[in-house]
Amino acid sequence: MILIITENTDPYVVLVSTVLSQRTKDENTDKATKQLFSVFKDVFEISKVNPESLYDLIKPAGMFKQKSERIVKLSKILVNKYNGNVPNDLEKLLELPGVGRKTANIVLYVSFGLNAMAVDTHVHRISNRLGWISTKKPEDSEFALMKIINKDLWGPLNGSMVAFGQKTCRPKKPLCSKCPLNFICPFLKLNKNPE
Repeated sequence: MILIITENTDPYVVLVSTVLSQRTKDENTDKATKQLFSVFKDVFEISKVNPESLYDLIKPAGMFKQKSERIVKLSKILVNKYNGNVPNDLEKLLELPGVGRKTANIVLYVSFGLNAMAVDTHVHRISNRLGWISTKKPEDSEFALMKIINKDLWGPLNGSMVAFGQKTCRPKKPLCSKCPLNFICPFLKLNKNPE
């Protein structure tokens, strides 16, 4: 998910919101993010609390115990190692708890305006269905897509495909008959029951 619902480009808010977005719906992420930052204003405040203090605030995002632990832990690292700032470096972001390549790339693109390819399940699925790539895992898709997509489109690609993947090219029962790309899509030819 690259469309941070809070529409905030602050690196810390984007980072925390993206961690909250893992395995949940956008509306749940939005609610949890707003509740969290209505009580705690920044990384310094969150770095000083126990994870339990976040439970009720981020509960809408699911997996709230695990996510609370990660958010407090990464906040402490940001305060102690980076003076409260989120690094604009992929490798340093990947060292933070709960931060994988997708999350790191979203932060780099949304907050720092860097060319970064965030690949989630939607990007992975749609790119393979369209026949652009042939990969088994999202991380493999990231590197394969970086070879064929212009750098200027890396960041925007995620947001476009997430929306498209939620509404049209869904994991189950894709709406192939309504898809504007169905005339070039190899998946439609293989899909026996398109809607």
